[in-house]
Amino acid sequence: MMRVVLDANQFVSSLLVKVGLPAQALDAWRAGAYQLIISPAILEEIEHTLGYTRIQRKYNISAATVARLLHELANSALVVGGQADVTGAVPDDPDDEIVLACAVDGNADIIVSGDRHLLDLESYQGITIVSVRTFLMRLSGPSQ
Repeated sequence: MMRVVLDANQFVSSLLVKVGLPAQALDAWRAGAYQLIISPAILEEIEHTLGYTRIQRKYNISAATVARLLHELANSALVVGGQADVTGAVPDDPDDEIVLACAVDGNADIIVSGDRHLLDLESYQGITIVSVRTFLMRLSGPSQ
């Protein structure tokens, strides 16, 4: 089964646009289409971003909805340490290195992100980095 790391922006987007591509990627995981890998640092980023009052108000996201998502991820995804040394891998945005560290620690096959800094890398240590659109096309393609 394909091992996949979703960048925090994919989880956030899945709640902001409930029928969008990131939501479809999360639904595919829930349906058992791939193994989701996550780290405590990514969980913290999701919680931090969705904790902004302006985001909760604008998109009608309750604290309970955020708590349910975090609980589901912590209990159903494969949680890895995300401590691999990837220092300097994303010089223009070192905050993105948490995604790479999670992927390395989890022996991921693919990283799904909407972040240009990660997408520009195209791959890291043999781990392919793609947009959610590309990921969904691969997931539904004949090779999977």
